[in-house]
Amino acid sequence: MIRTIVTSLLCCSPIPILAADWPQYRGPNRDDVSPETGLLKEWPKGGPKLAWSYDGAGVGYSPPAVVGDRVYVTGGREDKEFLIALDVKGNEVKEAWAVELGPIFRWKGNSWSAGPSATPTVSGNLVFALSGNGDFVCVDAAGKEKWRANLPKDLDGQVNPIGGGPKNLGWGFTGSPLIDGDACVLAVGGPKGTLAVLDKNTGKVLWRSDELTDQAAYTSPMLANFGGSRQYVVLTNFGLAGVDAKTGKVLWTHRRKPGYGTEVINTPLIKDDFIYTTVDAGNGDCELVKVEKDGDTFKAARVYSNNNLMNHHGNVVLVGDHVYGHGRGGWVCQDFKTGEVVWSERQKFPSGAVTYADGRLYLFAEGNGAAALIEARKEGWKETGRLALPKQSKQRAPQGKVWAPPVVANGKLYLRDQEWLFCFDVKVSK
Repeated sequence: MIRTIVTSLLCCSPIPILAADWPQYRGPNRDDVSPETGLLKEWPKGGPKLAWSYDGAGVGYSPPAVVGDRVYVTGGREDKEFLIALDVKGNEVKEAWAVELGPIFRWKGNSWSAGPSATPTVSGNLVFALSGNGDFVCVDAAGKEKWRANLPKDLDGQVNPIGGGPKNLGWGFTGSPLIDGDACVLAVGGPKGTLAVLDKNTGKVLWRSDELTDQAAYTSPMLANFGGSRQYVVLTNFGLAGVDAKTGKVLWTHRRKPGYGTEVINTPLIKDDFIYTTVDAGNGDCELVKVEKDGDTFKAARVYSNNNLMNHHGNVVLVGDHVYGHGRGGWVCQDFKTGEVVWSERQKFPSGAVTYADGRLYLFAEGNGAAALIEARKEGWKETGRLALPKQSKQRAPQGKVWAPPVVANGKLYLRDQEWLFCFDVKVSK
Protein backbone atom coordinates (compact mmCIF):
# COMPACT_ATOMS: atom_id res chain seq x y z
CA MET A 1 0.00 0.00 0.00
CA ILE A 2 1.19 3.52 -0.74
CA ARG A 3 2.40 5.18 2.45
CA THR A 4 1.55 8.82 3.11
CA ILE A 5 4.01 10.58 5.41
CA VAL A 6 2.44 13.22 7.67
CA THR A 7 4.96 15.84 8.67
CA SER A 8 5.16 19.45 9.72
CA LEU A 9 6.14 21.02 6.42
CA LEU A 10 8.13 24.18 6.02
CA CYS A 11 6.20 26.99 4.43
CA CYS A 12 7.38 27.09 0.83
CA SER A 13 5.96 29.01 -2.10
CA PRO A 14 5.65 27.16 -5.40
CA ILE A 15 8.82 26.95 -7.47
CA PRO A 16 8.49 29.36 -10.42
CA ILE A 17 9.44 27.49 -13.59
CA LEU A 18 10.83 29.77 -16.31
CA ALA A 19 11.22 29.16 -20.03
CA ALA A 20 14.96 28.59 -19.74
CA ASP A 21 14.62 25.98 -16.97
CA TRP A 22 14.96 22.24 -17.47
CA PRO A 23 12.38 20.88 -15.00
CA GLN A 24 12.17 17.28 -16.20
CA TYR A 25 13.55 14.54 -18.42
CA ARG A 26 14.69 15.93 -21.77
CA GLY A 27 13.65 19.49 -20.91
CA PRO A 28 10.46 21.58 -20.92
CA ASN A 29 8.74 19.53 -23.65
CA ARG A 30 10.56 16.21 -23.08
CA ASP A 31 12.25 16.45 -26.48
CA ASP A 32 15.83 17.61 -25.68
CA VAL A 33 15.11 21.02 -27.20
CA SER A 34 15.95 24.08 -25.10
CA PRO A 35 14.04 27.32 -25.88
CA GLU A 36 17.04 29.43 -24.86
CA THR A 37 18.65 32.06 -27.06
CA GLY A 38 21.70 34.26 -26.65
CA LEU A 39 24.07 31.32 -26.28
CA LEU A 40 27.62 31.11 -27.56
CA LYS A 41 27.71 30.21 -31.26
CA GLU A 42 31.37 29.32 -31.00
CA TRP A 43 33.38 28.14 -28.03
CA PRO A 44 36.85 29.45 -27.22
CA LYS A 45 39.78 27.09 -27.54
CA GLY A 46 39.49 24.46 -24.79
CA GLY A 47 35.76 25.06 -24.40
CA PRO A 48 33.56 27.44 -22.41
CA LYS A 49 34.40 28.57 -18.89
CA LEU A 50 33.77 26.08 -16.09
CA ALA A 51 31.39 27.80 -13.66
CA TRP A 52 31.45 25.12 -10.95
CA SER A 53 31.77 21.41 -10.32
CA TYR A 54 30.32 19.08 -7.70
CA ASP A 55 31.68 15.66 -6.77
CA GLY A 56 28.91 14.36 -4.50
CA ALA A 57 26.27 13.25 -7.00
CA GLY A 58 27.02 9.55 -6.41
CA VAL A 59 26.77 6.79 -8.99
CA GLY A 60 24.06 6.71 -11.61
CA TYR A 61 23.09 7.97 -15.05
CA SER A 62 20.48 10.57 -14.13
CA PRO A 63 20.95 13.96 -15.81
CA PRO A 64 19.89 16.91 -13.63
CA ALA A 65 16.65 18.85 -13.51
CA VAL A 66 17.29 22.60 -13.24
CA VAL A 67 14.81 25.20 -11.94
CA GLY A 68 16.18 28.66 -11.24
CA ASP A 69 19.05 28.43 -8.78
CA ARG A 70 18.17 24.88 -7.77
CA VAL A 71 19.61 21.73 -9.37
CA TYR A 72 18.16 18.28 -8.64
CA VAL A 73 19.93 15.00 -9.36
CA THR A 74 19.66 11.40 -8.17
CA GLY A 75 22.60 9.22 -7.23
CA GLY A 76 23.79 6.23 -5.23
CA ARG A 77 26.03 6.77 -2.22
CA GLU A 78 27.44 3.57 -0.76
CA ASP A 79 24.40 1.30 -0.35
CA LYS A 80 21.56 3.83 -0.75
CA GLU A 81 20.07 6.03 -3.46
CA PHE A 82 19.20 9.70 -2.90
CA LEU A 83 17.42 12.65 -4.45
CA ILE A 84 19.92 15.49 -4.03
CA ALA A 85 19.15 19.22 -4.18
CA LEU A 86 21.91 21.72 -4.91
CA ASP A 87 21.70 25.48 -4.37
CA VAL A 88 23.69 27.59 -6.80
CA LYS A 89 24.66 31.18 -6.09
CA GLY A 90 26.79 32.65 -8.84
CA ASN A 91 29.62 30.20 -9.34
CA GLU A 92 29.26 28.58 -5.93
CA VAL A 93 27.32 25.38 -5.31
CA LYS A 94 26.34 23.66 -2.08
CA GLU A 95 24.13 20.74 -1.17
CA ALA A 96 20.81 21.91 0.24
CA TRP A 97 19.49 18.48 1.22
CA ALA A 98 19.47 14.81 0.25
CA VAL A 99 16.40 12.58 0.63
CA GLU A 100 16.87 8.81 0.77
CA LEU A 101 14.97 6.94 -1.94
CA GLY A 102 15.86 3.37 -0.97
CA PRO A 103 18.59 0.72 -1.31
CA ILE A 104 20.96 1.10 -4.24
CA PHE A 105 20.16 -0.83 -7.39
CA ARG A 106 22.93 -3.29 -8.28
CA TRP A 107 23.17 -7.01 -8.95
CA LYS A 108 25.87 -9.63 -9.15
CA GLY A 109 27.46 -9.78 -12.57
CA ASN A 110 26.51 -6.20 -13.48
CA SER A 111 29.69 -4.38 -14.47
CA TRP A 112 27.91 -1.60 -16.37
CA SER A 113 25.92 0.36 -13.83
CA ALA A 114 24.69 0.97 -10.31
CA GLY A 115 22.21 3.44 -8.91
CA PRO A 116 19.36 5.44 -10.49
CA SER A 117 18.89 6.57 -14.09
CA ALA A 118 15.53 8.42 -14.08
CA THR A 119 15.58 12.23 -14.16
CA PRO A 120 13.76 14.04 -11.32
CA THR A 121 10.62 15.98 -12.29
CA VAL A 122 9.75 19.36 -10.77
CA SER A 123 6.13 20.54 -10.70
CA GLY A 124 5.18 23.59 -8.66
CA ASN A 125 6.42 23.02 -5.12
CA LEU A 126 6.85 19.27 -5.63
CA VAL A 127 9.79 17.16 -6.82
CA PHE A 128 9.40 13.53 -7.93
CA ALA A 129 12.23 11.00 -8.06
CA LEU A 130 12.49 7.29 -8.93
CA SER A 131 15.16 4.83 -7.82
CA GLY A 132 16.50 1.90 -9.80
CA ASN A 133 14.61 -0.51 -7.53
CA GLY A 134 11.35 1.37 -8.09
CA ASP A 135 11.18 3.47 -4.92
CA PHE A 136 9.16 6.50 -6.03
CA VAL A 137 9.23 9.54 -3.74
CA CYS A 138 7.46 12.91 -3.76
CA VAL A 139 9.03 15.71 -1.70
CA ASP A 140 8.53 19.44 -1.43
CA ALA A 141 11.13 22.07 -2.25
CA ALA A 142 12.43 21.96 1.31
CA GLY A 143 13.13 18.24 1.02
CA LYS A 144 10.21 17.15 3.20
CA GLU A 145 8.66 13.88 2.11
CA LYS A 146 5.00 14.03 1.08
CA TRP A 147 4.40 10.43 0.01
CA ARG A 148 6.13 7.42 -1.51
CA ALA A 149 5.39 4.17 -3.30
CA ASN A 150 7.42 1.13 -4.25
CA LEU A 151 6.50 0.23 -7.82
CA PRO A 152 7.10 -3.55 -7.61
CA LYS A 153 5.49 -4.00 -4.18
CA ASP A 154 2.67 -1.48 -4.27
CA LEU A 155 1.81 -1.48 -7.98
CA ASP A 156 3.07 -4.88 -9.19
CA GLY A 157 5.46 -3.02 -11.48
CA GLN A 158 7.79 -4.98 -13.76
CA VAL A 159 10.67 -4.11 -16.08
CA ASN A 160 11.39 -6.32 -19.08
CA PRO A 161 14.68 -8.11 -18.23
CA ILE A 162 15.36 -9.31 -21.78
CA GLY A 163 18.68 -7.45 -21.99
CA GLY A 164 19.93 -8.77 -18.65
CA GLY A 165 19.34 -8.26 -14.94
CA PRO A 166 17.07 -9.75 -12.30
CA LYS A 167 13.63 -11.12 -13.17
CA ASN A 168 11.05 -8.32 -13.46
CA LEU A 169 13.72 -5.69 -12.75
CA GLY A 170 16.15 -5.90 -15.65
CA TRP A 171 18.47 -2.89 -15.57
CA GLY A 172 16.13 -1.15 -13.13
CA PHE A 173 13.26 1.31 -13.37
CA THR A 174 14.39 4.22 -15.54
CA GLY A 175 11.19 5.82 -16.86
CA SER A 176 11.15 9.45 -15.76
CA PRO A 177 7.79 10.62 -14.34
CA LEU A 178 5.50 12.80 -16.45
CA ILE A 179 3.39 15.40 -14.62
CA ASP A 180 0.21 16.45 -16.43
CA GLY A 181 -1.83 18.81 -14.25
CA ASP A 182 -2.53 16.83 -11.07
CA ALA A 183 -1.73 13.52 -12.78
CA CYS A 184 1.59 11.78 -12.22
CA VAL A 185 2.15 9.35 -15.10
CA LEU A 186 4.54 6.42 -14.66
CA ALA A 187 5.67 3.62 -16.97
CA VAL A 188 5.26 0.97 -14.27
CA GLY A 189 4.81 -2.15 -16.37
CA GLY A 190 3.28 -5.43 -15.24
CA PRO A 191 0.01 -7.33 -15.03
CA LYS A 192 -2.07 -4.48 -13.64
CA GLY A 193 -1.16 -2.09 -16.44
CA THR A 194 1.88 -0.72 -18.22
CA LEU A 195 0.93 2.82 -17.26
CA ALA A 196 -0.12 4.03 -13.84
CA VAL A 197 -1.55 7.47 -13.13
CA LEU A 198 -1.33 8.72 -9.55
CA ASP A 199 -2.61 11.89 -7.93
CA LYS A 200 0.57 13.94 -7.70
CA ASN A 201 -0.46 15.47 -4.37
CA THR A 202 -1.38 12.27 -2.49
CA GLY A 203 -0.02 9.29 -4.42
CA LYS A 204 -3.52 7.81 -4.80
CA VAL A 205 -3.81 5.56 -7.86
CA LEU A 206 -6.30 7.13 -10.28
CA TRP A 207 -6.13 4.46 -12.98
CA ARG A 208 -4.06 1.69 -14.57
CA SER A 209 -3.97 0.84 -18.27
CA ASP A 210 -5.33 -2.66 -17.58
CA GLU A 211 -5.86 -3.33 -21.31
CA LEU A 212 -2.12 -2.83 -21.85
CA THR A 213 0.03 -4.97 -19.57
CA ASP A 214 3.48 -5.04 -21.20
CA GLN A 215 6.46 -4.95 -18.89
CA ALA A 216 8.11 -1.55 -18.85
CA ALA A 217 11.08 -0.85 -21.11
CA TYR A 218 13.64 1.87 -20.33
CA THR A 219 11.55 4.59 -21.94
CA SER A 220 9.43 7.35 -20.42
CA PRO A 221 5.76 8.18 -21.05
CA MET A 222 4.96 11.07 -23.38
CA LEU A 223 1.98 13.39 -23.74
CA ALA A 224 0.31 13.76 -27.15
CA ASN A 225 -2.84 15.12 -28.75
CA PHE A 226 -4.15 13.09 -31.65
CA GLY A 227 -7.45 14.01 -33.27
CA GLY A 228 -8.38 16.27 -30.36
CA SER A 229 -7.78 13.45 -27.87
CA ARG A 230 -5.31 13.94 -25.00
CA GLN A 231 -3.25 10.77 -24.78
CA TYR A 232 -0.25 9.22 -23.07
CA VAL A 233 2.12 7.40 -25.42
CA VAL A 234 4.44 4.63 -24.28
CA LEU A 235 7.00 2.47 -26.08
CA THR A 236 7.71 -1.07 -24.87
CA ASN A 237 9.50 -4.11 -26.32
CA PHE A 238 6.31 -4.92 -28.19
CA GLY A 239 5.67 -1.55 -29.78
CA LEU A 240 3.76 1.69 -29.27
CA ALA A 241 0.45 2.38 -27.57
CA GLY A 242 -1.70 5.40 -26.87
CA VAL A 243 -4.09 5.53 -23.92
CA ASP A 244 -6.76 8.04 -22.98
CA ALA A 245 -5.35 10.52 -20.46
CA LYS A 246 -8.57 10.58 -18.41
CA THR A 247 -9.41 6.90 -18.19
CA GLY A 248 -6.43 4.79 -19.23
CA LYS A 249 -8.45 3.17 -22.02
CA VAL A 250 -6.23 1.93 -24.84
CA LEU A 251 -7.08 3.98 -27.95
CA TRP A 252 -4.63 2.43 -30.40
CA THR A 253 -1.60 0.16 -30.59
CA HIS A 254 1.21 -0.43 -33.05
CA ARG A 255 2.46 -3.92 -32.18
CA ARG A 256 5.72 -5.25 -33.56
CA LYS A 257 6.04 -8.82 -34.81
CA PRO A 258 8.49 -9.88 -33.61
CA GLY A 259 9.11 -7.46 -30.78
CA TYR A 260 12.45 -5.89 -30.01
CA GLY A 261 14.97 -8.50 -28.94
CA THR A 262 16.82 -6.60 -26.21
CA GLU A 263 16.94 -3.20 -24.42
CA VAL A 264 14.54 -0.51 -25.60
CA ILE A 265 16.00 2.75 -24.31
CA ASN A 266 15.01 5.75 -26.44
CA THR A 267 11.76 7.57 -25.71
CA PRO A 268 9.67 8.45 -28.81
CA LEU A 269 9.68 11.81 -30.58
CA ILE A 270 6.20 13.18 -31.30
CA LYS A 271 5.33 15.84 -33.87
CA ASP A 272 1.81 16.55 -35.10
CA ASP A 273 0.28 13.14 -35.90
CA PHE A 274 3.61 11.34 -36.15
CA ILE A 275 5.70 9.30 -33.70
CA TYR A 276 9.35 8.53 -34.37
CA THR A 277 11.17 5.70 -32.62
CA THR A 278 14.74 4.43 -32.81
CA VAL A 279 16.07 1.23 -31.24
CA ASP A 280 19.50 -0.32 -31.84
CA ALA A 281 18.69 -3.74 -30.46
CA GLY A 282 17.53 -7.13 -31.66
CA ASN A 283 15.00 -6.52 -34.46
CA GLY A 284 15.73 -2.80 -34.10
CA ASP A 285 15.19 0.02 -36.59
CA CYS A 286 14.09 3.62 -36.80
CA GLU A 287 10.43 3.95 -37.57
CA LEU A 288 7.85 6.64 -38.25
CA VAL A 289 4.23 5.91 -37.33
CA LYS A 290 1.20 8.04 -38.12
CA VAL A 291 -1.78 8.09 -35.74
CA GLU A 292 -5.13 9.08 -37.22
CA LYS A 293 -8.69 9.25 -36.01
CA ASP A 294 -10.88 6.71 -37.78
CA GLY A 295 -14.50 7.46 -36.93
CA ASP A 296 -14.81 6.95 -33.19
CA THR A 297 -11.53 5.08 -32.96
CA PHE A 298 -7.87 5.59 -33.84
CA LYS A 299 -5.49 3.73 -36.10
CA ALA A 300 -1.71 3.70 -36.27
CA ALA A 301 0.18 2.88 -39.45
CA ARG A 302 3.85 2.68 -40.36
CA VAL A 303 5.14 5.42 -42.68
CA TYR A 304 8.66 3.98 -42.98
CA SER A 305 11.08 1.67 -41.22
CA ASN A 306 14.82 1.48 -41.92
CA ASN A 307 18.23 1.28 -40.26
CA ASN A 308 19.43 4.77 -41.21
CA LEU A 309 19.51 6.07 -37.63
CA MET A 310 19.47 3.25 -35.10
CA ASN A 311 20.44 4.74 -31.74
CA HIS A 312 21.22 2.67 -28.66
CA HIS A 313 22.06 5.22 -25.96
CA GLY A 314 21.75 8.99 -25.89
CA ASN A 315 18.44 9.62 -27.64
CA VAL A 316 18.00 11.67 -30.80
CA VAL A 317 16.63 15.18 -31.28
CA LEU A 318 14.18 16.63 -33.81
CA VAL A 319 14.94 20.14 -35.08
CA GLY A 320 12.48 21.34 -37.71
CA ASP A 321 12.10 18.46 -40.17
CA HIS A 322 15.41 16.77 -39.35
CA VAL A 323 16.41 14.20 -36.76
CA TYR A 324 19.97 14.27 -35.40
CA GLY A 325 21.73 11.58 -33.42
CA HIS A 326 24.31 8.82 -33.46
CA GLY A 327 23.64 5.55 -35.22
CA ARG A 328 25.56 2.79 -36.95
CA GLY A 329 26.50 5.29 -39.65
CA GLY A 330 28.08 7.68 -37.16
CA TRP A 331 26.45 11.06 -36.49
CA VAL A 332 23.45 11.35 -38.78
CA CYS A 333 21.07 13.99 -40.02
CA GLN A 334 17.89 12.25 -41.17
CA ASP A 335 14.81 13.59 -42.92
CA PHE A 336 11.98 13.13 -40.41
CA LYS A 337 9.24 12.74 -43.01
CA THR A 338 10.99 10.34 -45.42
CA GLY A 339 13.58 8.58 -43.25
CA GLU A 340 16.34 9.29 -45.77
CA VAL A 341 19.87 10.19 -44.66
CA VAL A 342 20.68 13.84 -45.39
CA TRP A 343 24.29 13.55 -44.19
CA SER A 344 26.42 11.38 -41.95
CA GLU A 345 29.82 11.76 -40.29
CA ARG A 346 31.75 8.79 -38.93
CA GLN A 347 35.17 10.20 -38.11
CA LYS A 348 34.96 13.56 -36.39
CA PHE A 349 33.33 12.69 -33.06
CA PRO A 350 32.59 9.42 -31.23
CA SER A 351 29.17 8.07 -30.25
CA GLY A 352 27.21 9.73 -27.48
CA ALA A 353 24.20 11.77 -26.42
CA VAL A 354 22.78 14.97 -27.89
CA THR A 355 20.63 17.97 -27.01
CA TYR A 356 19.74 21.17 -28.88
CA ALA A 357 19.70 24.88 -28.05
CA ASP A 358 19.85 28.11 -30.06
CA GLY A 359 20.83 26.67 -33.42
CA ARG A 360 23.44 24.30 -32.08
CA LEU A 361 23.67 20.61 -31.17
CA TYR A 362 25.52 19.75 -27.98
CA LEU A 363 27.17 16.35 -28.30
CA PHE A 364 28.50 14.40 -25.29
CA ALA A 365 30.77 11.43 -26.02
CA GLU A 366 30.01 8.26 -24.09
CA GLY A 367 33.59 7.01 -24.18
CA ASN A 368 35.77 9.89 -22.99
CA GLY A 369 33.29 12.54 -21.87
CA ALA A 370 34.31 15.06 -24.53
CA ALA A 371 31.67 17.54 -25.66
CA ALA A 372 31.30 19.22 -29.04
CA LEU A 373 29.22 22.07 -30.39
CA ILE A 374 28.00 21.72 -33.98
CA GLU A 375 25.52 23.59 -36.12
CA ALA A 376 22.12 21.97 -36.54
CA ARG A 377 21.94 22.19 -40.31
CA LYS A 378 21.14 19.99 -43.27
CA GLU A 379 24.24 21.05 -45.23
CA GLY A 380 26.61 18.85 -43.25
CA TRP A 381 28.86 18.74 -40.20
CA LYS A 382 30.18 22.11 -38.98
CA GLU A 383 31.86 22.08 -35.59
CA THR A 384 32.23 25.32 -33.61
CA GLY A 385 33.74 24.15 -30.34
CA ARG A 386 34.95 21.27 -28.21
CA LEU A 387 35.80 20.61 -24.56
CA ALA A 388 37.13 17.83 -22.38
CA LEU A 389 35.84 17.13 -18.88
CA PRO A 390 38.28 18.45 -16.25
CA LYS A 391 38.07 15.11 -14.43
CA GLN A 392 36.51 11.72 -15.03
CA SER A 393 34.71 9.46 -12.59
CA LYS A 394 36.58 6.97 -10.44
CA GLN A 395 33.30 5.35 -9.38
CA ARG A 396 32.04 4.35 -12.82
CA ALA A 397 31.48 0.62 -13.27
CA PRO A 398 34.24 -1.14 -15.29
CA GLN A 399 32.15 -1.40 -18.45
CA GLY A 400 30.06 1.68 -17.81
CA LYS A 401 30.30 4.77 -19.98
CA VAL A 402 29.28 8.43 -19.84
CA TRP A 403 25.59 7.91 -20.51
CA ALA A 404 23.90 10.87 -18.77
CA PRO A 405 22.64 13.18 -21.55
CA PRO A 406 23.76 16.84 -21.58
CA VAL A 407 21.46 19.57 -20.27
CA VAL A 408 21.32 23.24 -21.33
CA ALA A 409 19.45 25.51 -18.91
CA ASN A 410 19.65 29.17 -17.89
CA GLY A 411 22.78 29.86 -19.90
CA LYS A 412 24.62 26.82 -18.52
CA LEU A 413 25.70 23.47 -19.92
CA TYR A 414 25.52 20.58 -17.44
CA LEU A 415 27.58 17.45 -18.01
CA ARG A 416 27.59 14.49 -15.63
CA ASP A 417 29.99 11.59 -15.20
CA GLN A 418 28.72 9.59 -12.19
CA GLU A 419 29.73 11.46 -8.99
CA TRP A 420 30.94 14.49 -10.97
CA LEU A 421 28.52 17.18 -12.17
CA PHE A 422 30.11 19.98 -14.21
CA CYS A 423 28.49 23.31 -15.06
CA PHE A 424 29.85 25.48 -17.90
CA ASP A 425 28.92 29.05 -18.88
CA VAL A 426 27.56 29.04 -22.44
CA LYS A 427 25.69 32.37 -22.38
CA VAL A 428 27.00 35.28 -24.46
CA SER A 429 28.50 37.84 -22.06
CA LYS A 430 26.80 41.22 -22.06
